[in-house]
Amino acid sequence: MSRYRTTGLFVLLAALWGSSFVATRAALSAVPPVLLAALRFDIAGMLMLWYAIVSTDRWRPSTRSGWIEVSVGGVLFVAAHHALLFIGQQYVTSAVASIIVSLDPVLAAVFSNLLLTTERLSWNEIVGICLGVFGTTFIANPTSRTLASADIRGVGFVFLAAGAFALGAVITKRYRTSIPAQSMQAWMMLIGAALLHAASVGLPNESLASVTWSPVALAALGYLSIVGAGGGYLIYFTLLDRIGPVQINLIGYVAPVFAALNGWVFLGEPITATMFFGFMTITIGFVIAKYDEIGEEVTRLRQFTLIRE
Repeated sequence: MSRYRTTGLFVLLAALWGSSFVATRAALSAVPPVLLAALRFDIAGMLMLWYAIVSTDRWRPSTRSGWIEVSVGGVLFVAAHHALLFIGQQYVTSAVASIIVSLDPVLAAVFSNLLLTTERLSWNEIVGICLGVFGTTFIANPTSRTLASADIRGVGFVFLAAGAFALGAVITKRYRTSIPAQSMQAWMMLIGAALLHAASVGLPNESLASVTWSPVALAALGYLSIVGAGGGYLIYFTLLDRIGPVQINLIGYVAPVFAALNGWVFLGEPITATMFFGFMTITIGFVIAKYDEIGEEVTRLRQFTLIRE
């Protein structure tokens, strides 16, 4: 995969997952949160399984290690992450939750240093990640009252959700088998969906009887399932194989930018000067974190220009 294609897929993934915030907000007005996540991955998992059957010669794991891989992904990526996140957001605001979730690349770096000998952070990457967290805080723009009133239960649940996602990325990278990405993704989603349904049954007000379907809710669920989960996770696992868990989890900094832009376009939410400052801080953080790669690319382009002249 070329450098430019990798960058393009990274930006596309940020756009897909950022726009999913708008779709989630629309769907949550009709469907309970954990049930929404379960239905989302029911649909996405079945579609991805069909895609795996028609596009690969191995549509399911054929070894014990393969089943362990998809089971771990189903537990961490799908079930634990979404259940903990949605439960946590009952106790804290979206602003506080987004700041905690932005710790994904930090947690991925910690887990990578413990489990992956090939994944080590340089000083410029550490500085860039810190600036990313700082910029995300400005985009979320929580008030002092919001932070002071944050329920410790909610903070704990959301932090565990971020940890589950980061740990899932690192473990998947370390124990990656040869099963095709679409097959792996399909079974992760189906296993995770089953666990989410089980969790939904045990929660109050989580039943199909409480759902009030509307064209908007159906469209939102379709977008979340097909585009956000199906297409998004396929890109995610493709990039995970390419650039590793720390780099791909930097998506947590870029997605809020697209979320804010989509909120402005579709929901009329204002983009404030504080949010713009956050965008610029994230951009600077990325430049610092990717300084070596950017320098190599500039040198390559200069050499190409000289050859043409």
